[in-house]
Amino acid sequence: MHKYISNSPEETEELGVKLAKKLTGGEVVAFKGGLGMGKTCFTRGLAKGLGFDGEVTSPTFALINEYIGGRLPLYHFDMYRISGWEDLYSTGFFEYLEQGGVIAAEWSENIENALPDNTVTVSFTRIDDNIREIVISGGCAEGEEK
Repeated sequence: MHKYISNSPEETEELGVKLAKKLTGGEVVAFKGGLGMGKTCFTRGLAKGLGFDGEVTSPTFALINEYIGGRLPLYHFDMYRISGWEDLYSTGFFEYLEQGGVIAAEWSENIENALPDNTVTVSFTRIDDNIREIVISGGCAEGEEK
């Protein structure tokens, strides 16, 4: 487990870039934290760190955004409205999991029982309007810091 203090959206994005360098494919990055905590900023960093240079936006209305063209594909899910296994299956989550890319899952609390063993959890806690404590644990995040 690694704890960080982020003082800005740019610092949050940079943490995503650093984590992306450790990803090899097949991982789920499970976000925990409320609205406006920096989940999309972190995902922007993941995409950037994987070599995707397009726009990264919240998947709130789309349910899933795909970022293809980098070292690994990144599938950005919003699980806010997922309330059961049937809902989860309808998103295509398990099919995406088998494609060898990386899944970034916002509101992962709603799919906790479906997360694989190698899941990397990224938890956001608000310190104040701009400052966040970000804790990264599990999966490839347990290795030595670089």
